[in-house]
Amino acid sequence: MEFGIMFATHIGNWDVIRYAEELGYDRAWVPDSHMIWSDCYATLALAAVNTKRIRLGTGIAGAGTRIAPVTAHSIASINRLAPGRVFLGIGSGHTSMRVMGQSFVSLPELREYVRVLRALLAGEEIDYDYRGNTRAIKFLHRDRHFIDLDHPIPIYLAANGPKAIELAGETCDGWISSTASAHDARGFFEHLRIGAAKRGRALGAGFHTTFVTAGCVLRPGEKLTSERVIDETGSQVACNLHLNYEMWLFGGKKDALIPACFANIWEDYLKRVERFPKDSWYQYLYDGHCTFLQPEERRFITPAAIAEYTLTGEPDELIARLRAMEALGFNEITLLPPDDYGRKVYRDFAEQVMPALR
Repeated sequence: MEFGIMFATHIGNWDVIRYAEELGYDRAWVPDSHMIWSDCYATLALAAVNTKRIRLGTGIAGAGTRIAPVTAHSIASINRLAPGRVFLGIGSGHTSMRVMGQSFVSLPELREYVRVLRALLAGEEIDYDYRGNTRAIKFLHRDRHFIDLDHPIPIYLAANGPKAIELAGETCDGWISSTASAHDARGFFEHLRIGAAKRGRALGAGFHTTFVTAGCVLRPGEKLTSERVIDETGSQVACNLHLNYEMWLFGGKKDALIPACFANIWEDYLKRVERFPKDSWYQYLYDGHCTFLQPEERRFITPAAIAEYTLTGEPDELIARLRAMEALGFNEITLLPPDDYGRKVYRDFAEQVMPALR
């Protein structure tokens, strides 16, 4: 099992990646969400020239906010600084689009985006459509090494929906899921295999699989009601609360869409959301998203939700859960703690959990 970090992209905090490298982490995933964080590629560039071993990439670059040739050129530029250590995590751009009140890209759009990325990063010429105008494009000046396409850049697709997971198995080099649930992961892997079978692929050792969550290493006897536990896991639980609210809202407001772990607080949460301005509610919904826990949302971080959406437990329990996820097919866990507690969470896992899985 490999270990990765993800953090709220702050160009002034790029050195958290160097810190993670010193702790023994394998990958750093740098998110791309322009309305709430710094630029991911500028942050990756600083990390690339100040690290030696850790693998670096986007986690996750949104397909809705940059055209595919620009994304390809940006990640290939980082590859010039850290050749052979770079990967590209790509997704539909859920947060980056929703925080502007827009919809994320459709599955056909995502498929086309991946097609263009794969061809350009392989150094090929490809027909590319831009606003209804299709033309052949390719990277020029390859001999002058503005970018690096000589060292392969794997493409990992972020997906939790069945069809998008199948697309990952069909067309990509790896898959990223947002989950901490072995039960959910079993179903996810079925769709991954279905997608691979469409292309006649076998998902062997070269296909990388990652799950992203927050986590907290409990002290002996510590409960999920602990203020420290809420501090270190709260933003991840709130992230899932925001996501499930949107699924409920756009899915017809059906009770069946309310997760059991939120059932007891759902009506109270709806009262909070109803107070948001009608024309910009999405800005308030995503305030603090995967960065810090809004004080007004602390009461929604229940033990049941922490258990459902994070990897929290005493060291032996965490090791057992990670081995179970590994047995299902995951190669890596990526930790996304709140911004103010990241270094501590990374250290706790590196010292108390990581050695048992090496």
